[in-house]
Amino acid sequence: MMKNKKLVITLFLIVQILITSILKNYPEFVEQYYSNGVYVFISKLMRYSFGWLPISIGDMLYTLASVYIVRWFIVNRKRIIKDTIHWLLDIGAVLSLGYFAFHLLWAYNYYRQPLYHSLKLDSEYTTEELLSFTKRLIEKSNAVHSKLAANDSTKVEMPFSKSEILKKVNNGYDNLAQVHPQFYYSPKSIKTSIYSLPLTYMGFSGYLNPFTNEAQVDGMIPTYKFPSTSCHEIAHQIGYAAENEANFIGSLAAIHNDDPYFQYSGYTFGLRHCLVEIFRRDKDTYYQTLEGVNKGILKNYQEVDIFWKSYTNPLEPVFEKTYDAFLKSNNQSAGMSSYSYVVALLVNYYENRSL
Repeated sequence: MMKNKKLVITLFLIVQILITSILKNYPEFVEQYYSNGVYVFISKLMRYSFGWLPISIGDMLYTLASVYIVRWFIVNRKRIIKDTIHWLLDIGAVLSLGYFAFHLLWAYNYYRQPLYHSLKLDSEYTTEELLSFTKRLIEKSNAVHSKLAANDSTKVEMPFSKSEILKKVNNGYDNLAQVHPQFYYSPKSIKTSIYSLPLTYMGFSGYLNPFTNEAQVDGMIPTYKFPSTSCHEIAHQIGYAAENEANFIGSLAAIHNDDPYFQYSGYTFGLRHCLVEIFRRDKDTYYQTLEGVNKGILKNYQEVDIFWKSYTNPLEPVFEKTYDAFLKSNNQSAGMSSYSYVVALLVNYYENRSL
């Protein structure tokens, strides 16, 4: 009887994959009934349940699950040969249940409508529009930098601890929701990960735990990056799975924060993406544009680069390729390079808006 149940659950994985492949073709349906319907209830329920706790419940669950899996393989190692079918059904049933929970609790957001639809933005832009916007963004970033640093050649030092930054993050979303109600965020559930060191070696600044809806930030990254990274992970929490959209929303939330240090993080976060895109299109223009950026801003960029380079390891490309494949399997055809698409959203969003 037990074997039959496991067989049914395992076969249900095939049904789920078929359903997911169909839903990819109906983003309007996913947007209306899942992202703006079922998911809103599920995400708030989980954040009310776990957000008030100081420690990451999701990280603890991953720890317990890892221990259980190792123990299960040790205990059942002899069954691989003696009862291979039963052993495979065990694995198939677990994968099926995991796939179901992952998608129901969060991952169907990968198949919602692109954000530019709901914001009524163009999805394309010209190089001239990119250069024009980047010039405006440089002027704004320089102006904010000048208010926070001793001079234009000094990097900005965050005067807050990382825990204090997490307490301030809601303000930006509250202000942003007054303009765009779909970005409303409550209750809060954002924490530093107990796996910050492994995350750093893997090259990740944070992640959203889809099973507890806790936003996890790498507690080791430079404090300068904490505001924009925290806002990015919250964007995932409110249902925007695509990395480019989370980057865009995170940048907006930081910019809309009343705290100038958050604003600085948000503006320079967007600026870096624009500069990278200019470099990709025309290296000569990139170097000319870079001359207009305050040296202190470049030092903040350098601070982040030095941090990541200090944790470079042979396995990092493996993690990046794995995550790239994961993104491509979840409706982000460009994989890791989809991060650069945030530029299109920024350029078109601010076309008729002041920075």
